[in-house]
Amino acid sequence: MADKIATREAYGNALAELGEKYDFVVLDADLAAATKTGVFKKKFPERHFECGIAEGNMAVVAAGLASTGVVPFISTFAMFAAGRAYEQVRNMIGYPHLNVKIGATHAGISVGEDGATHQCNEDIATMRTIPGMTIINPADAIEAKACVEAAINFYGPVYMRFGRLAIPTLYDEATYKFEIGKGVMMSEGKDVSIIATGLMVHKALEAKELLKNEGIDAEVINIHTIKPLDRDMVIASAQKTGCVVTAEEHNIIGGLGSAVAETLCEACPVPMLRVGVEDQFGRSGKVPPLLEMYGLTAENIAAKAKAAIALKK
Repeated sequence: MADKIATREAYGNALAELGEKYDFVVLDADLAAATKTGVFKKKFPERHFECGIAEGNMAVVAAGLASTGVVPFISTFAMFAAGRAYEQVRNMIGYPHLNVKIGATHAGISVGEDGATHQCNEDIATMRTIPGMTIINPADAIEAKACVEAAINFYGPVYMRFGRLAIPTLYDEATYKFEIGKGVMMSEGKDVSIIATGLMVHKALEAKELLKNEGIDAEVINIHTIKPLDRDMVIASAQKTGCVVTAEEHNIIGGLGSAVAETLCEACPVPMLRVGVEDQFGRSGKVPPLLEMYGLTAENIAAKAKAAIALKK
């Protein structure tokens, strides 16, 4: 693992870099410094539009632009993109299946001191319910940049989830290949499948090492695309190991855990446990203690993995 970089940083840098290669515009809701779209604004001021603290209106403006053939990125905190602007995203972007890209930053508990009102742990769930919405939750800065370019080359609405916290870099940009809808096998194993997304991927890899010390061989999969889910990879892994643990920085209701459970219930029923926010609101505080408080740790993943294995017997 290399340097730690926040995926929101990678998002802003990717927009600025890819702006030279692709023709798109960026809209922001008075948060360009926080969402990092200010990097794009500085480089391409004529292609950056400040919409003010009016996320619903920003979504409608983006819909209008998309209807003329322009590719717009709208950027704000996840709480506002998936919460405040939900109706407009659903009706004006999702329903007509317009080519709008949503860069939602500051998702999850790792927003930290911004507090419970800004720690959106429900955004994947709400976006999953919109027909035709693609949802991507990158595990590191390299994947974040790759998903932005993939979204540009993909027709249809895309919700990209980025974090405030600097997290370890897992991939090599020179060799990493990103594909929407395809999971990434991080490390093969035979005893339990740990299926993770976002910042929980590096914690899943840490959990694998903890389990290895106890003689348990865990398989770790990165599901960066929550929708459409890589059903084939999920099912194949579950068939091989016989039990599954999911890990996400999101409510255990409606996110990755729910998507995996729905798939396994239909195609490969095996014991399954979930690591995530246990249907609670967040609270203000430093990030490391918050992750501990809500069980978003390698130790908790390892414990759930052992519990899932026990259910096989």
